[in-house]
Amino acid sequence: MADTVTQLSKFLLQLDGLKSINRRTYINGGERVENSAEHSWHLAMACWAFSELLEDDFDVLKLIKLALVHDLGEIEAGDTFLYSANRLNAHAEERKCVERISSHPGNPISNLLMLWDEQEVGDSKEAKLLKVIDRLMPFLHNMTSEGLAWRENGIRKSQVLKMHRFIEDEQPEIYRWIFSRVEHAVQQGWLKDA
Repeated sequence: MADTVTQLSKFLLQLDGLKSINRRTYINGGERVENSAEHSWHLAMACWAFSELLEDDFDVLKLIKLALVHDLGEIEAGDTFLYSANRLNAHAEERKCVERISSHPGNPISNLLMLWDEQEVGDSKEAKLLKVIDRLMPFLHNMTSEGLAWRENGIRKSQVLKMHRFIEDEQPEIYRWIFSRVEHAVQQGWLKDA
């Protein structure tokens, strides 16, 4: 048992690397940027809350697992900003990292890579909700920080709407809310109206 606990401890410390990956999203109204581990925890809580609010028959355990694994690839690949030109290729490097983590001798989670793949390319209702909420969380932080990350990076209204458009098909009410908040952000000068 001692060897098993030692190996598991090494695996858990490898996962701890997610705390060192800073994102561009500011928390607490602009106090500091969040790290990817904080984002993953917040995302898992938000997915759970939305699964209750939406009153659908979501597999909540699966949804939370998808949220917890979704950024593991960033341990080695780093976080890719939503509006980055390199965004299309980020998943390949992230998957390589998740493959390495999955094959760690201390990993007791046999379906870790399968869960990561599902959150990345799956079309289950849980994967779809995860993608919606994963987009929503940084949006909320931008709203509470008066668009700090948007302003720092010269982000425009058209970019925000483009990256959130898929939500209109998945969760129309959430999209309408986002759209109204984008208009507010433009009025406040947090987003350029173009």
